[in-house]
Amino acid sequence: MSDTVDDVDLPYDDEETSQQEKIRALEDRLDILESQNEEMRDKLLDANAENNKYQQKLERLTHENKKLKQSPLFVATVQEMTDEGVIIKQHGNNQEALTEVTEEMRADIVPDTRVAVNNSLSIVKTLSNETDVRARVMEVTESPDVSYEDIGGLEEQMQEVRETVEMPLKKPEMFRDVGIDPPSGVLLYGPPGTGKTMLAKAVANQTDATFIKMAGSELVHKFIGEGAKLVRDLFQVARDHEPAVIFIDEIDAIASRRTESKTSGDAEVQRTMMQLLSEMDGFEDRGEIRIIAATNRFDMLDRAILRPGRFDRLIEVPKPNEEGREIIFQIHTRNMNVADDVDFAELAAEAVDASGADVKAICTEAGMFAIRDERTEIRMADFLDAWEKVSAESEDEQISKTFA
Repeated sequence: MSDTVDDVDLPYDDEETSQQEKIRALEDRLDILESQNEEMRDKLLDANAENNKYQQKLERLTHENKKLKQSPLFVATVQEMTDEGVIIKQHGNNQEALTEVTEEMRADIVPDTRVAVNNSLSIVKTLSNETDVRARVMEVTESPDVSYEDIGGLEEQMQEVRETVEMPLKKPEMFRDVGIDPPSGVLLYGPPGTGKTMLAKAVANQTDATFIKMAGSELVHKFIGEGAKLVRDLFQVARDHEPAVIFIDEIDAIASRRTESKTSGDAEVQRTMMQLLSEMDGFEDRGEIRIIAATNRFDMLDRAILRPGRFDRLIEVPKPNEEGREIIFQIHTRNMNVADDVDFAELAAEAVDASGADVKAICTEAGMFAIRDERTEIRMADFLDAWEKVSAESEDEQISKTFA
């Protein structure tokens, strides 16, 4: 706090004080009053802000209190429209009831409409169709920056994927002219790192269809029926955006071979798989929806999901051969500053049993070796050292799995 007015002497009674000194004293007193006025104004602003904050909190609590005093609403589905009223089925307890509705509301209601009802089972309002938000966010809005040119050594597999997924969407008349139904799904299987997911990304890049991606583990939930519901919603989103492509990575998480296990967790996974089987090839027409799935554990999959009609093409994606590894080296070094002594054919012959992911890791490690030596050019020795490092890490990982 600044000086107060009382701290300033006013020499009015002193006859010897000059007029100038009295003016200075009054000016000092005025400055102090203005300073005090400014401080009080700041305090008033702070108090108003604090008051507004508490006022908003009061309004929010009042609104919440009002909502708590209201009768709860329940979700129900319209089963049938009759002259006497509307037959509804309440969610949760599956209770059916006949209730009356106004003529205005009757115009907005059809069988399967979701509605909100009160304690007396009277319809209060209609609800929008429910689709799990997790299913909606799985839609790919931006195409991945992967094209078929970025995939090496898998020409035969790429051709089969394009015939199964891309061609029915782009040229459906060819299948009609021949008189056959286009393949409905393709399963990619093989060791990790061989390019299964990249193939799916390339399809998403090249086709104009809606692309929906998900991992099999995202369908595994602890609550009964939640995984099956998400599968239904996933296919509903695809139907709403036809033509569509659904990509399920690591499908073995929900489509493993059925066992006699009685645990609730295994039973829930099996329920989710049953829903997936039904959506893939059930009574309802799937429409213009193509499915791509990928797995590293083909041996674990249930036979029911492998039959034609669900996955018409089972495509093995093996590790690349020597020619394929050379192409992959060239792909991953397109934007790298490579020295003239680098021989991709020799590198491909040296990196025996390397997957496409291993080749990418070799290129990255070679660049790191050059950076450590403060060089901008990557030499042949960098690639050879990188291969030794990547292969050693793979061996260590294999040993740890063996003794785990």
